[in-house]
Amino acid sequence: MKILSVASEVYPLIKTGGLADVAGALPPALARRGIETRVLMPGYGPVMARLEGARSQVVFEYDALLGVPARLVSARLDGLDLILIDAPSLYHRSGGPYVDAAGIDHGDNWHRFGALSRAGADICAGIIEGFRPDVVHAHDWQAGLVPAYLRYSGISCPSVMTIHNIAFQGQFSAAVLGGLYLPPHAMALDGVEYHGGVGFLKAGLANASAITTVSPTYAEEIRTPAFGMGLDGLINARAPVLRGIVNGIDTGVWDPATDPILPATFSADDLEGRRANRRALEERFRLDHDDEPLFVVISRLTHQKGIDLLAETTGDLVAEGAKLAVLGTGDPALENAFAGAAARHAGRVGVVIGYDEQLAHTMQGGADGILIPSRFEPCGLTQLYGLRYGAVPIVARTGGLADTVIDANTAALNAGVATGVQFLPVDAAGLRHAIRQAVRLFRQPGTWDGLRVNGMRSDVSWDRSAALYADLYKSLIPVASGHHA
Repeated sequence: MKILSVASEVYPLIKTGGLADVAGALPPALARRGIETRVLMPGYGPVMARLEGARSQVVFEYDALLGVPARLVSARLDGLDLILIDAPSLYHRSGGPYVDAAGIDHGDNWHRFGALSRAGADICAGIIEGFRPDVVHAHDWQAGLVPAYLRYSGISCPSVMTIHNIAFQGQFSAAVLGGLYLPPHAMALDGVEYHGGVGFLKAGLANASAITTVSPTYAEEIRTPAFGMGLDGLINARAPVLRGIVNGIDTGVWDPATDPILPATFSADDLEGRRANRRALEERFRLDHDDEPLFVVISRLTHQKGIDLLAETTGDLVAEGAKLAVLGTGDPALENAFAGAAARHAGRVGVVIGYDEQLAHTMQGGADGILIPSRFEPCGLTQLYGLRYGAVPIVARTGGLADTVIDANTAALNAGVATGVQFLPVDAAGLRHAIRQAVRLFRQPGTWDGLRVNGMRSDVSWDRSAALYADLYKSLIPVASGHHA
């Protein structure tokens, strides 16, 4: 079976969030099941620079890909089989994949990711000699036009559309339709039209053979107005083809027993190394050296992530005797709030504004618990890293957080299966209660290590989820072949 995965970011080549982790980790997990995956992504400047000395070849040349000269370059990097769109006018930019150096969206993102989707559909039509995928797997709005191009070009190939976060939808003016080389009749309710403009994610959801999202609970939540972000009606109409498949993590990259980034390695059978990691963490964040509970946050500092609730309850956390280390960037008001908290509670609260992958590993490997108070969380990966590294997750009961963390209620504690603390409602009072409960459990000898070890022994790999994706792909292929309806 051959799969074409279409994604705008892929770890470790380029990453802004969890989408990159999934796009990078799922193909190797599928390969262990005998499924060949090639990943189509934009040839951003830093990615193309990586081709120096790598095995690569031009496999197709466009005179014009949505009006722009482009080449498709096949390469193998970081264990991934890639197809890169070499179109410097689209992808060689300062800033990130989606925004410029000032943090403002590139004005032609419709063109940049329309080209990504168009190329995905063309590969399904067989433009690359020796590779014609059985299924195309499109990730998030940036690949949302793949199913639409398949439909309007008459290309027969089943498609899977995965929603990583329904809040990001790729909505653009109707004026871009001509530049996307889509026919006028595509501006229809069952096509690409959305509130009078072109909706990339909406187009994918309307036209894909199957829809997945990144946890079973989130699959239910997005069918409601509270979580559906205006697309709940369409998602309910397509509910028969919707599935929630929880993300995994790359347990080779994230392995506390072998992680070269950690000051000290450790395992579920020998937690001693965590002590050195904790001390390193206290040094980095200028926190007191004591044996009180140390909680961390590794997050975008935004309303979605519930970080305003944590800012509101930081004083309560300190009053409980605990310490807090925050790593993240985002809303300037929240950045300032935590800087202020660190100044008020010197030695108890520490903040690093920015993102540092290496520091994130040390935080997971040294913290007692990780706080994730998200208002909505499609899947979440930081709680999976926390489970793997023994940083007990304290999470809002929503989306993938609800699906991956077993709450330390009385029944779960008695059964010996609890792995963390869940809370509801997702407000300051709920978070305050969860922090108090976590501190109380921490102070019960043996209980916290029990949660820690349960989490470290739980399966957070891609293996089970890759099996579910493999089954889904297989179920779609006979439909395309006309073997059954």
